[in-house]
Amino acid sequence: MKFTKMHGAGNDYVYVNCFEERVDNPEQVAIQVSNRNFGVGSDGLILIMPSSVADIRMRMFNSDGSESEMCGNGIRCVAKYAYDHGIIANKEITAETGAGILTLKLITDGRNKVERVRVNMGKPRLTRAEIPMLGEPTAQVVAEPLNIMHTTFAISCVSMGNPHCVIFVDDVENFQVEKYGPLIENHEFFPRRTNVEFVQVISRSEVRQRTWERGAGETLACGTGASAVCVAGVLNGLTEKKVLNHLSGGDLELEWAEDGYLYMTGPATEVFSGEIDL
Repeated sequence: MKFTKMHGAGNDYVYVNCFEERVDNPEQVAIQVSNRNFGVGSDGLILIMPSSVADIRMRMFNSDGSESEMCGNGIRCVAKYAYDHGIIANKEITAETGAGILTLKLITDGRNKVERVRVNMGKPRLTRAEIPMLGEPTAQVVAEPLNIMHTTFAISCVSMGNPHCVIFVDDVENFQVEKYGPLIENHEFFPRRTNVEFVQVISRSEVRQRTWERGAGETLACGTGASAVCVAGVLNGLTEKKVLNHLSGGDLELEWAEDGYLYMTGPATEVFSGEIDL
């Protein structure tokens, strides 16, 4: 199977061009290629596919083989691959995902290669039913207490097409993400599990984030998570609607615009291509 390794702010995936390749068992392939000792090494597998309703389609599988609805860093790389490799020719495209159809604007460099991508991530979904989360279906979750191992966290939950639980902390660099992340990910409140963002507010326009991703563990970046953090910051009165988010692998720009949509802008990088015997 031919593949291309790409990353968005350090959130790395193995990408397969399914206009030319066929992947019969993506769940198992994701586990195999993601292994950093015996495979290619990645946070998961992303398939770049034809679509009957958009310019391109993305399917994304975590390193444990589970399929996720959406990946903000992944969708930017899908757009870069499709443009740089001649699958699409326009600099404004639509992409079909498990979270719906998204619109992307491509920003190219002097070589006409995609350098950055601005993604309309859609409108945040804020009720328990939409996240999904147990409890009153129409209620929002903002600074709600959650007890984990004798520690009480104030959680704010948002869906960006996939579930996120945002927790603001004083010192994110030294926070025990690997201890609390999996416990919250698999908490009974979240029937489909959840991604967990631990966030330190630097100023009203700047934050620092670490992410425990559902099905992958801690990753260097999470685009849907950064989008959820932007929303949670506003709902908690901690940040403005436009923020710069410093993730472990790089920076993302987020804006919860007046039209109600969340816009994310960030880099997309191609690392190398190869072939693996499955």
